[in-house]
Amino acid sequence: MVKRHDIIVRVVARLLLTPSVVVAAALIVKEYAEVGDGFSAGMIVSLTVALQYVALGTPTVEEVLPLLRLSPALVIGGTLLALASAFFPLALGKPPFSHLPEPSDHVTTVGTLELFTPLAFDIAIFSLVVGVMTMMLHQFASPDEKETEKERTG
Repeated sequence: MVKRHDIIVRVVARLLLTPSVVVAAALIVKEYAEVGDGFSAGMIVSLTVALQYVALGTPTVEEVLPLLRLSPALVIGGTLLALASAFFPLALGKPPFSHLPEPSDHVTTVGTLELFTPLAFDIAIFSLVVGVMTMMLHQFASPDEKETEKERTG
C-alpha cells in the first residue's frame, strides 16, 4: 500500500524537474550582464535528479529520463569544452582564461545572448557537474549485481 506522503513526494519530484532546469539555464545565461554560475546551475539540476531517484526509484527514473544514459558523454564533452575555452586564448598568444572576443571586438550573438569564452566555460562546468553527479547517483542507486550476489551468498 502506498502511503499518502509517498504520492506527494512523487508529484513534487516530477513537478520540480522543469522549473529547476529553467532556473539553471537562467543562472548560466545571466552571464551576458555579469559572470554566470555554471557550478550552481549544475548542482540545481543534479539535486533535482537526486530527488527523482529518491522519489521514483531507479528503474522509473531511468525510463522517464533516458538522457541520463548520456552522463559519461556529458562529462567528456564538459572536460573538452572547459579545456578548449580555457586554453584557446593560448593559441592566439594570450594568457589562459582570456576573455575572447575582447570587449572592443564584435561579439556573436544569439538573440540577446552573447557567445564568448566565459559562457563556454560556464556551460562546461555545468556539464561536468551534472554528468559526474548523475553518474554517481546511478552508481549509488543501482550497485553492481555481481557484488550483491556475492554479499548474499557470503
